[in-house]
This record gives sequence, C-alpha cells and structure tokens, in this order.
Amino acid sequence: MRLAGKTAIVTGGASGFGAGIVRKFTAEGARVMIADLNEAGAKALAAELGALWCAVDVSNDESVNAMAGSALGRMGQIDILVNNAGISHLPAPLDEISEADFDRVFAVNVKSVYLTARHVVPHMKGRRKGAILNVASTAAVSPRPRLSWYNASKGWMVTATKSMAIELAPLGVRVNAILPVAGETPLLKTFMGEDTPEMRAKFLSTIPIGRFSTPEDMGNAAAFLCSDEASMITGAALGVDGGRTI
Repeated sequence: MRLAGKTAIVTGGASGFGAGIVRKFTAEGARVMIADLNEAGAKALAAELGALWCAVDVSNDESVNAMAGSALGRMGQIDILVNNAGISHLPAPLDEISEADFDRVFAVNVKSVYLTARHVVPHMKGRRKGAILNVASTAAVSPRPRLSWYNASKGWMVTATKSMAIELAPLGVRVNAILPVAGETPLLKTFMGEDTPEMRAKFLSTIPIGRFSTPEDMGNAAAFLCSDEASMITGAALGVDGGRTI
C-alpha cells in the first residue's frame, strides 16, 4: 500500500501500459482517475477496479483543462500525474511520413505533456508536492529506423522530463520518465508494421532478457517512482527494457 492516500491521473489508462499502471496504483492504495479518449474502455476498467474515469483528448487544451478540473473536483487533490497516452506512425522512410501523421504524433506525444503541465502543475506547485511520470520509450535513446518522428517525439519527452525536474525540484515536485521497450499493447503492430512470428523474433532478438515489456513491468516501475520511496529521485529516465538500451 505504498500509494495509500494518494490520488493519480493516468492518461491513456484504459489499455496497454496505462492499464498496467492503473491496476498497480489501485492495488497500492491510490485513488485513480483513468483519462482516455477511449471512453468505453476507461469506463469498463474503472468499473472493474473501483476507479474514476473521464474522457479526454490529451492534444486539446480545453479537454485537458476539463480533465484536471474533474480530477480536482472529484478527488480533491492531484498527487500523481502519469503522462502515458501516446501513439506512433507506421514504419516508413522519414521523408515519406505524411504531415498529418507527423502532426498527430507530436500532438499526442509532445503537446499533451505541455498541456497537462499547464493545468496540473500549478496545483502541485501550490501544495509544494507532487510526482509526474512521463512514459517515454527506448526509442528516445536507441532509435529504430523507419520510426524517426516517433523516436524524436519520445526523445523530446526525456528532455522535457529533465527540464521539468530541474525547475520544479525546489517547489517539491518530482518528474521522472520510464522507457519501455515494445510490449503487448495496441501499439505493437504499429511499431513492427506487421505482426508476424518472423517480425516478433526480429524484435525480440534486440532485447537481451528475451521478452517484451509488459503492463505489469510498467506498473511496478511507475509505482516505485511515484511513491515516497523515490523521494530522492527526479529527472531520471529509467529503462524498463530488458537491456534493450545497453
């Protein structure tokens, strides 16, 4: 129960790594708001776990503002913010990615961190406490070819994490990132281009531990970094990747 008494928002919390984080936070005693564009998925998981939920478009300022307001109104405070919502473009040469795909990746993976900071950080600064976790990717530090603009968006997230951490540390707010390798999530097929045994074997050959990241792996790492046990850790970008970035 390391998160007992704490409240958390998890964006993209209805599925994949986000759902793993929601499940772990709930098991550790936190009151969690699942914030997701997938309203049906968020509602179903919230009902299963006794959590809260709200529909949000993390790339839209008005929607993120409403999410923050709903969380404060229903939970009274925001102790933890997990920026997990993310997307990718299909693998392709960097000069062939459409402008629409580029804009969408940066709106969800980059602008969302800016928007949640606008609407949640003032509350944390006022209380002089809080923990923010950005779910980046091994792509930030060990990029794969043909995913160039996704790689770049996650690299931005790591730099943003460190920049936020150094500015907010004197105000009692910690900011960290986790870097998963590909996992059994809705994005796996997007990363690989096609989900075949051959493609899976190729991906797994780059992970020394020999398996994909799981939602449980992300939940375990997130719970530690967002707990008081990690009170001396800020600005870290923790690889939860089975050795992929060694």
